[in-house]
Amino acid sequence: MTTFDDRERGFESKFVLDSEQQFRAEARRNHLLGVWAGNLLGKSGQELEDYAMDLVKLEVKAPGTEDIVNRVAGDLAGKVTPDEVRSRLGDFMRIAKSQIQNDI
Repeated sequence: MTTFDDRERGFESKFVLDSEQQFRAEARRNHLLGVWAGNLLGKSGQELEDYAMDLVKLEVKAPGTEDIVNRVAGDLAGKVTPDEVRSRLGDFMRIAKSQIQNDI
């Protein structure tokens, strides 16, 4: 083994870890968004959790945020705009990353 091979393996390991953490952060962000939106819709208990998990699953089925933005903005029509949903996504991503870093 050479130093180059060791560095290459190190970069590959870091890429895998970063990708995994990004996936976890996006899932957590979507869950937080679902809880926020579900509360605005008057959901509680299992219904609230199911709604939040639907948003997590939506990201897995169709990567990217626009499907989530459209779904939540549609569900909350008249209460929030798509831009407000996008803003909340940004807020919740910061929270999700912080929670993951702090292992919450």
